[in-house]
Amino acid sequence: MNRQQRVAHVVALVVIGVCVLAVPAAAQDCPEPIGFYDTPGFTIGVAVAGAYAYVADGDSGLRVVDVSNPAAPVEVGFYDTPGYAWGVAVAGAYAYVADLSSGLRVVDVSNPAAPVEVGFYDTPYGAAGVAVAGAYAYVADYESGLRVVDVSNPAAPVEVGFYDTPGGALGVAVAGAYAYVADDDAGLRVVDVSNPAAPVEVGFYDTPGYANGVVVAGAYAYVANDYAGVRVVDVSNPAAPVEVGFYDTPSSAVGVTVAGAYAYVADYESGLRVVDVSNPAAPVEVGFYDTPGYAWGVAVAGAYAYVADYESGLEILTSCSDELFADGFESGDTSAWSATVP
Repeated sequence: MNRQQRVAHVVALVVIGVCVLAVPAAAQDCPEPIGFYDTPGFTIGVAVAGAYAYVADGDSGLRVVDVSNPAAPVEVGFYDTPGYAWGVAVAGAYAYVADLSSGLRVVDVSNPAAPVEVGFYDTPYGAAGVAVAGAYAYVADYESGLRVVDVSNPAAPVEVGFYDTPGGALGVAVAGAYAYVADDDAGLRVVDVSNPAAPVEVGFYDTPGYANGVVVAGAYAYVANDYAGVRVVDVSNPAAPVEVGFYDTPSSAVGVTVAGAYAYVADYESGLRVVDVSNPAAPVEVGFYDTPGYAWGVAVAGAYAYVADYESGLEILTSCSDELFADGFESGDTSAWSATVP
């Protein structure tokens, strides 16, 4: 499939999400639905910090939803970004929105009831994903690859470096000195960002599908790989990433996050899939919930999973860990695991 065909594929997913009626949800014992908030737009991305979920809601911009009572989430504020809000990350008092053709938008959310944009950087192509580490925002800018933006002054973000990946950068996670880029048909790219002014690729793994999203936990990168499910890649040697296991989800893996021994996969038509990755060589699905919409993104905080469910808004589910432990699944020692948000 060439680049034009791939773009058509992505557009087709969006069109289907708009035009096809949602199917009734079906659930296992876990995860279970707790609450939802039907945003006004098309929910693509979500990040959670404290009592709030920050929703990238397409042409309705950034929505701030109070989830202190997960059974009754309520919107408390919003900022209608000028583009199409596709991805979001939160650090401190700021939300960083990947706003497609309008680049990176920096929104002060210190007052959740009145979010206000304080700065922006108009990336050269289309900002699809963002991760924040320290003073830098790392933007997956599709055809323009990885952009490194200094946000130490949120009112005046400035690009300090970039690496033009060979594919189309759709998602990014940062761990230590490395950025991990979900690069569409070019798979997973590992970029050394220890010098933000001169990012350089040090390794890659060409996944069999189309890399849509990525999260890093410990020595592993987990890639949401479209029709090829979730791929588990050992990145302990960044110069030689190697796949050690995979789980072929039933639909198209679009987003992924990891909490403890579990990977949570936003699987488009097949909702949220919960995959035990305590043995990275043999991931196994231990639960699922077929959300009413089309699952594009997922975040996990404590006992809850938050799903960006496209035309069905934000879905809040139990995150399953207590139920799975009770059922006897072996999770191993997860004390050293940590995850970055794509």
